[in-house]
Amino acid sequence: MKEISSPDWGSDIRIAVIAGRFNRFIVDQLVSGARDALERHGIVESNVALAWVPGAFELPLLARQLASSGKYDVVIALGAVIRGGTPHFDFVAGECARGLMRVSLDHQIPVIFGVLTTDTVEQALERAGTGQGNKGFDAAMAAIEMVETMRTVKGHLDGLPAR
Repeated sequence: MKEISSPDWGSDIRIAVIAGRFNRFIVDQLVSGARDALERHGIVESNVALAWVPGAFELPLLARQLASSGKYDVVIALGAVIRGGTPHFDFVAGECARGLMRVSLDHQIPVIFGVLTTDTVEQALERAGTGQGNKGFDAAMAAIEMVETMRTVKGHLDGLPAR
């Protein structure tokens, strides 16, 4: 069995980071984590754009605009949705996830789901800090890996004869 793997992580990746302003005290930490991961892996700062939207519900629309532009290899969506006493959490979290997946499939580029969906502020802070690792950092790592894997698979497929 031939393994298709990505040997190199390129600094030429063009990345759009979009972040929801709601619960910004948490999302700022996710953005910092993502920035840290990208810098550590040699992603050129001029290849990274950051845009803010009001909240997680608005992330899919901006992701769609950026994905359809053809200017980015990947979109990283960061946000924090914290459960309250009403069903609002379920609508926002669910539609955000569905919308981001739809953008990814429709435009055939990775859209990384870095949106925290937690029951409490404390859980969100743990996931945005160092307690369980920073999920913004993890999202950026997933973005790099997905771009490189998709490039490698494309190269593999381009080398196969047509059927």
